[in-house]
This record gives sequence, C-alpha cells and structure tokens, in this order.
Amino acid sequence: MAARGLSGDQHATPASLLQDLTQQALAVAKKARRNRKSLSGDNHYGNRFADLKSRATEAFEQLPTLSTGDATALAELLANVFHPSAASGDRLRAQRELTSALRRLSRVSVAPAQTPTSSTNFIPPSILEDSKRPYIIAIGRQLNGCYQHGWRDASMVMMRRLLEIGIIEAFEKKGIAHKIKGADGNYFQLSKLVELACEEQALPLSRNTKKALPKLKELGHVSAHGRFFLARPDDVEKVQSDFRIAIEELLHHAGLQ
Repeated sequence: MAARGLSGDQHATPASLLQDLTQQALAVAKKARRNRKSLSGDNHYGNRFADLKSRATEAFEQLPTLSTGDATALAELLANVFHPSAASGDRLRAQRELTSALRRLSRVSVAPAQTPTSSTNFIPPSILEDSKRPYIIAIGRQLNGCYQHGWRDASMVMMRRLLEIGIIEAFEKKGIAHKIKGADGNYFQLSKLVELACEEQALPLSRNTKKALPKLKELGHVSAHGRFFLARPDDVEKVQSDFRIAIEELLHHAGLQ
C-alpha cells in the first residue's frame, strides 16, 4: 500500500484504526436510521459517515503490503461497511468479517520467519523419485520445499496436485481413464476424482486410503480456496501419514512403484 500519513491517531496502527473507524460507522448508521436520516444526504449523519469513510480509506492505504487476494477481500468488506444503502445486518456482518480478517493478517505479519530444515520433508523424496516421472518429482520437491519453509497452505496445494496426478495415472494404467473424464474430454476436478477412485472396483484401494483421500482432498481444497483459512502445523502434520499411504498406493496402481 502507498505510504501516507494518517490524519487520525498517530499512535494507532492502520489496522486498529480501521477497526475503530468501521465500529464508529456502525454507530452513526444506527443513529441515522433511528432519526430517519440518509447516510448519503447533506446532514449531520451523512457528513459524519462520509468523513469516517474518508479516514477509513486512508487507513486502508496505510496497511502493510497485502496479497492481491487479501487486498481485494478487505476492500470489498470495507465498501460494504460504508455503502450508504446497506442493510444494517449486512453492514454488521461486513464489519465483523473485516475485523476478523485484520486480526488474522496482524498475527501473520508478526509471526517469526521459519528457517528451512533440509532434513525435514513432508514425504520421503525417494517415493516420488521411484516413479521416474520428472513432473511428479518436481512437484514433490515443491511440496517438501514449502513444508520446510513453513509455507503450509502452499505445501497442501502441492499435495493436492500430487493426489490428482496419482489418481489419473492409476486410472490410465488400468485402461479406464474415460471414467474420470467429462463429456468435454477433460479430467474431473479432485472432488469427483476422489469419489470415483473410492468407488472403482478395478482400482482396489485399501480401507486406509479410502478413508484418507476425502480428508486430504478437503485440506487441499481449503488451503487453495479458503478465503480466510490458514493451515496450522497440526492441520498438516495430522495428514502427513495419510498422504504417504495414499500416494504410495496410487503410484503402485499406476505401475510407478
């Protein structure tokens, strides 16, 4: 974000000031509604609301550098809080979501950097190297690299890719790839792949793998698409053994083990 001086409290952080300004906006909107005044009109409440919006925009621009996704999500929530015609319930929900997101981002920004530990891997490289497939080995290296650096969501996205590849490779080896393709000839997304893999009689997966695949799919999904989700160490560690069992079995059925 651009660096500009805040016109409000010089001792408040941009995030805390933004939370305070949006809280004030709720109070002004409530009073305006009680007195039947428009927040977009030229009146005491409308002018006060406009001033709070201006200061909140300034505070938003002072936030530390954000990812495109986070910046877009926060900007949308801020716009909902300060929309003059927003329903009171919608305004309140937007303010609460904004506060929650700011607190989450604040925790992330003060978290200590994690030093890579070369001896720590999410999955033993040899399991993937035995496949002799460069793309599988490369994705495995990214998975382990992200895990070593503490980039847990990124590592789970790489895990998700390996699961997709493992299922597709296994179906192709069995000569039944057509069962996991749509009418357009493209492979289904992971949710459908997992469902079909667990049901396919020609792919006799073990009970442990059938139990693990839905859990692995779900964590990969929220790590890739969850708006405010951040994978924690225990989220990742509790699926580590499940992933090793599942990917080894899938690669075995694919003839790559």
